[in-house]
Amino acid sequence: MASIIDRIKRFLRSPQGQKARAKAERLARDPRTQAKARRLLAKVRGGSRH
Repeated sequence: MASIIDRIKRFLRSPQGQKARAKAERLARDPRTQAKARRLLAKVRGGSRH
């Protein structure tokens, strides 16, 4: 049986995985997405910033 890591690697090499990766990279570059992530992390951390 393939390990979970092997299954993830196989998915990322597939056309579907490449498409998902490209979308994730595009979202990561978007300033609005970055701001949402920072707000979420601040909320999870209790509002403290280091």
